[in-house]
Amino acid sequence: MTEEIILNQATFNPKVKTYIFFVVLFFLITSIVGWIIVPFWIFGVGQWLSGKYFHTLSCQITNKNLKFSKGLLLHIEKTIPLENIQDLSFIGGPILRYFGLTLIKIETAGGGGAAHSQNMMSMLGINDAQNFKTQILQQREQVINQKHGYPNLVANESTQVQVIDNTKLLTDIKNELIEIKNALKK
Repeated sequence: MTEEIILNQATFNPKVKTYIFFVVLFFLITSIVGWIIVPFWIFGVGQWLSGKYFHTLSCQITNKNLKFSKGLLLHIEKTIPLENIQDLSFIGGPILRYFGLTLIKIETAGGGGAAHSQNMMSMLGINDAQNFKTQILQQREQVINQKHGYPNLVANESTQVQVIDNTKLLTDIKNELIEIKNALKK
């Protein structure tokens, strides 16, 4: 097996701390029990916990996987093989846009027993999210090409996608179909 190499380490927007502070505050205000906690949250605990949570955020693209971790009490670490990623989408409602944040939602094909099992993961507040998404998709394509035996992608100063010549493959398929057709006529 080849060694895993980190290709990119994501950085996160510090506004994530403020966003988390206000989201939790909203839920505390809307719950009856939360009213007891609101003063503690506003006067110190909220800023401290939001900052601690922010420092647990980590995301890396490696040559094989996407690795993500977050959380204080419930620490979540996920490693997603790039070839299993089905969809990457951006979510940015009015509140996220106000804070200048983007949520990247990743859908993956499940490896369990279910026929249509899907897993989802969300990453909030990655700086330059569009570029990070592009890097994930480029590395995913490279992993899939290597898995199926296509030539490695050529990398110069910027990654260039090699166009695979399908003419020979189509000619071979055509010749096989002609042979099958002739065999069926006999």
